[in-house]
Amino acid sequence: MNNPQVETVTTGADKAKLSVSGLLVLGAVAVFYMLGTQDLWVRVLALLVGLAAAVGLFFSAEPGRQLIGFAREATREVKKVVWPTRKEAMQMTGYVFAFVVVMALFLWLTDKTLEWVLYDLVLGWRG
Repeated sequence: MNNPQVETVTTGADKAKLSVSGLLVLGAVAVFYMLGTQDLWVRVLALLVGLAAAVGLFFSAEPGRQLIGFAREATREVKKVVWPTRKEAMQMTGYVFAFVVVMALFLWLTDKTLEWVLYDLVLGWRG
């Protein structure tokens, strides 16, 4: 990473924006239920407008801008990933399946061996 980590201080304005954003979400849900006698499309529209306002206000605060920056950096890093070819992916999938089958057989044999030792040899039960 060539970006030094910078500690940002949340200002009072950012705290107020986050608080109002949270209140807008609660208000949007409250309005949705208060408009219970209205058509569904009116209720949903009111909810979406309130949520859009809350999201817009959140992204105008510093934590929202940091979230956008993080998403951009994550996208940039994903583009740097060297993905395996189809042949390599199929080979690795085959190895995983083969390992699972071998482990299943090993655990089954271990279980049956312990069952035989405990029930037949130690306890003398014939199953």
